[in-house]
This record gives sequence, structure tokens and C-alpha cells, in this order.
Amino acid sequence: MLDIRFIRENKELIALGAKKKHIDFDVDALIALDDKRRELLTAVEAKRAEQNAVSEKILAASPSEKVTMIADMKELKDSLQAQEDELKEILKQWQLLMVSVPNIPDMSVPEGKDDTDNMELRTWGDTPKFPFEPKSHIDLMLAHDMVDFDRGTKVAGFRGYFLKNDGVKLQFALWNFVQDFFAKKGATASPEEKRVNSWTPMVVPSLVRREPFMGTGYLPQSEEDLYKTQDGEYLSGTAEVATMAYYMDEVLDKSQLPIKMLAFSPAFRREAGSHGKDTKGLIRVHEFYKLEQVVLCEASHAESVKYHEEVTTNAEEIMQALGIPYRIVVNCGGDLGLGQVKKYDIEAWVPAEKKYRETHSASYFHDFQTRRLNIRYKDEDGKMKFVHSLNNTALSGRPMIALIENFQQEDGSIKIPDVLVPYMGGQTIIKKN
Repeated sequence: MLDIRFIRENKELIALGAKKKHIDFDVDALIALDDKRRELLTAVEAKRAEQNAVSEKILAASPSEKVTMIADMKELKDSLQAQEDELKEILKQWQLLMVSVPNIPDMSVPEGKDDTDNMELRTWGDTPKFPFEPKSHIDLMLAHDMVDFDRGTKVAGFRGYFLKNDGVKLQFALWNFVQDFFAKKGATASPEEKRVNSWTPMVVPSLVRREPFMGTGYLPQSEEDLYKTQDGEYLSGTAEVATMAYYMDEVLDKSQLPIKMLAFSPAFRREAGSHGKDTKGLIRVHEFYKLEQVVLCEASHAESVKYHEEVTTNAEEIMQALGIPYRIVVNCGGDLGLGQVKKYDIEAWVPAEKKYRETHSASYFHDFQTRRLNIRYKDEDGKMKFVHSLNNTALSGRPMIALIENFQQEDGSIKIPDVLVPYMGGQTIIKKN
């Protein structure tokens, strides 16, 4: 959420930002409603002050004067009640518009309508040239009894699955490797370097109240893609939601910043807008597990940009250690969410599809999320500021798909990347017994 004063002073910029993101938002309608809100608020406050003044006079008035003043007070009270009711309704409309204001994308964000207009920045690794027709992760995993889709559908419905045997071992190996990767980030020489570079590992809730979803910007815009319980809570599609709300309504000290959290949780997505897309395999499922990088830093664009590059580099180093070819794209305006200022996607090469598929998304938001969540810090001069927030995937299920396909051998076996061998108990290859 943006500051209403900023919106009023920069309405042309807001309008341009909405246009670049291809979001239909009428900033003039918000300004007009805010004018009405301010007018009513002033009128209500004036009447409340008048009511308090009359109440004090009544205490000192004669019995006959009290009768007249009480009668006048009733008329004032009725008028005040009517304006308070009107203000309450205006505030509901105002708040709904305020949470719909899109954040302004960075100047470096390219123009474009959707992900087909994203701009490639760089690639890493050579895409493998197989002397045979590469199999999909579906065929490979089924051949090695690593997954069961039929029983998954029977038990969990459409897009359900069971990971089994070496599929489970490989998934746990990836999680443990990534956990150790981040643990080593804090193993630096000086205490200050250790503080700045350390990542706090966390297991966070996936069943989350509405407020964190509003705060992170997933509600009200993306409600159709969320599972909701009968108690009014939601199942999160990313650990970002709960992790960002960890410091909700708290005031931090600047010396605590940056705060870096590596959060693990189950993730649930209805995939409501993806009917007919990736209906087979593990690319697009309703339930999976995810490790997420979340950073809170001081309110500085330069700091946000610095940590945006850092969390992107972390993901790249993981992909490079695994030996998975990938590319980095900068997302165009139309492929940015409501709150994102800028986003990079890392896309892994998937041989069976002969194309890159997204595995990581690195975004920064400035104070869009933290203003909603009310996460502030006290600067050296004692001034309160909203922290800036960033996030990026550390690991989801998709890198395993790319790994299986890129490391397949002509005999149908799957080579284990060297960095994962210790986490696989020394196993170097997945093959039929």
C-alpha cells in the first residue's frame, strides 16, 4: 500500500505505473473519494468537539437551560450519527481502493503485456545435447518408481501425487543441500559480517489469517487462487506470507537490519487460472514444498536493489552448484504483481520440452508490504520509517524436475550431481535394480 499523501502528490506517476503494469486503476476516483473522506472527517471532528463543549456547559447550566440544551444536543447527536455512518461507508470504499493501488515499477522494467514480453538478461550453462530423444521427468520418475500419479489422483484428486523411494531421497537431498548452502553464508570472520550475512532458518505456518495475505498483497486480488478454510483462514502458496507477517505491527531497531530469513513450508495453490496447463507431472501441482528467501532492510532504494541482486545471486549459485542450465529474465510491466517494483525470474532448461521453465522469482517491493503490515524501524535520529521487503525462491519442486531431465543418461538412469551425493548417502546414480 502506498501513502495517500504520496498518491495525491504523484497521481500522474501512479496512473503511469498502473498503465505499465496493465492494471485498470482509476486514481482520480480515489482522489475524489479521499476528498470526500477528508471533508466528512473534518465535519465529524467539528461536531464531536461541539458536542463535548455543549456537554461541559450543561453541567454548569440552570435546570431550565439544561432542558433547552439537551434538546439541541439531541439534534446535534442525530446529525453527528448520520455523518459518522456516512464516513464509515466512505472509509470502506476508500480502503478497498487503497489496497488496489499498484506500486510503481522501476524505470528499468521493460514494457510488455505478459511473460512472453520478459527480457532475457543472461544465461548460464550449456543446454545438454543428447544422442537420444530425452525423456520427460514423468517417464523417468515412473520408470524408477520415484512417483505415483494414479494413486495420487485417487487419494488427493486432480494433480495429486505421491513421491516415493529415490524421489523422496532426491527431494530431501535438495532441501538439505540448500539449508547447508545458506548456513555457510553466516560462517564469516567478523561478528558484523556474520550478523549481516546470516540467514535465520524457519519453518513457518501455511495456514494463515487474512491479515498477512492482505499485507503481502495476495488479497484481495488473488483470492480465487487460494484455498480457504471454514474458519476464514487461508492456505498459503508461499512461505513469504507467514514470514513477512512475523514482525507485523512491530518496531525494529535499525541495528537489526538487514533481517534475512530462510523459510520452509508446505505450499498450496488452486491454479484456478491454469486450466489445461501442465496437467501432467510435477510442473504445476496443488501441493508442494518451498524454501523462500525473505529480507527486511532499511528504507533505501539502493539497499533494496543491493539485496535484490544478492537473493538472485544466491539462487544462481544453487543452480550452478547443481549444474542445471538456466537463464535470468527481467519481468516486463504486465508480468509484475500489484506490489512488485521489479522482478527477476530464473528459468531452468527442461530438455523434454526444449524450453526454459520458471524455478525462482526474485522481487522487491520498497515499503508496499511493510506499510500494510505496519513493520517499522527507528532510525538513528529517532524517526520512524517502514522497512523495505524482498523475497526470492531458494528451492521449490521445479529444480528437481530440471535436474532429473538434464542428468538423464542414454540407458534411462539419472546421474546424481556431485554436490548431492553426500546427501544421497553416497549414491551417485538412480537406476533400475
